[in-house]
Amino acid sequence: MLLKGRKILVTGPTSQVGRPVVAALARDNEVHGLARFSRGDDRQRLEAAGVRCFAVDLADGSLDEIPDDYDFVLHFAVVKSGDFAYDLTVNAEGTGRLMAHCRRAKAFLHCSSAAVYQHAGADHPVGEDHPLGDNHRAMLPTYSICKIAAESVARFAARQWALPTTIARLSVPYGANGGWPFYHLLMMQAGRAIPVHAERPNRFNPIHEEDIIGQIPGLLEIASVPAEIVNWGGEPASIEEWCAYMAELTGFEATFEETDRTVAPLPVDLTRLHERVGVATVGWRSGIRQMIEARAPELLKPA
Repeated sequence: MLLKGRKILVTGPTSQVGRPVVAALARDNEVHGLARFSRGDDRQRLEAAGVRCFAVDLADGSLDEIPDDYDFVLHFAVVKSGDFAYDLTVNAEGTGRLMAHCRRAKAFLHCSSAAVYQHAGADHPVGEDHPLGDNHRAMLPTYSICKIAAESVARFAARQWALPTTIARLSVPYGANGGWPFYHLLMMQAGRAIPVHAERPNRFNPIHEEDIIGQIPGLLEIASVPAEIVNWGGEPASIEEWCAYMAELTGFEATFEETDRTVAPLPVDLTRLHERVGVATVGWRSGIRQMIEARAPELLKPA
């Protein structure tokens, strides 16, 4: 699928995941961004890039000014306030409101999270039919439950309005716009121990923003009714591995503190993604180096 000359709505366009997606799509498409825009400079930067912005709170904001004739909708918006009532309203009910309004779209991409899965262990990549659970409670009390609720609403809305939908369960996103590995780098720079689960290695499937952008057309192409569900990530790597590599690149020491107040390892099975969409092209080592070069090149050791 070629994303050129299309009319596309992106929610969460100022987020870590959404910002580079919007920047890439705005070069060749008419892109609209929907967010609360609580920081004015965010809106200004997007508008300078040619993005038409709508300030809307999906909890109760009016959608009347938002067009309803988009080719595609990319739903990256998420709220993690810790208030269950508000977070469920925004994340779950907000998804339903958005899909009802945009039901004429050719396809709807709902960005979910691997956080919806019940913990299975560091050596057991979970497939799309794995049991769901409250995986991220230790760090983000509302996150997993709200993601599961939002998926349920998206599945209903896809059927209700015959809106082809893909639910993509994202692993660990990172890149020039930051991400979990970059926070770990900042902790290393500050001499702080990085929290890891006692069940080691703490393995995930980090995916670079270049692959996130590159796989969006394929994820839209497989959208269906009922909704298609697919894990979304790159090659497996552990927190221990990427921190050790960042230590090589920067000279900072990587130290770890085992705790149950962090996310347990959560590798995902990417068979369906590879068969239906494709394989990530940016290896995690190359991606980590690119991330540091983009965000903090001064931290790299001299060549």
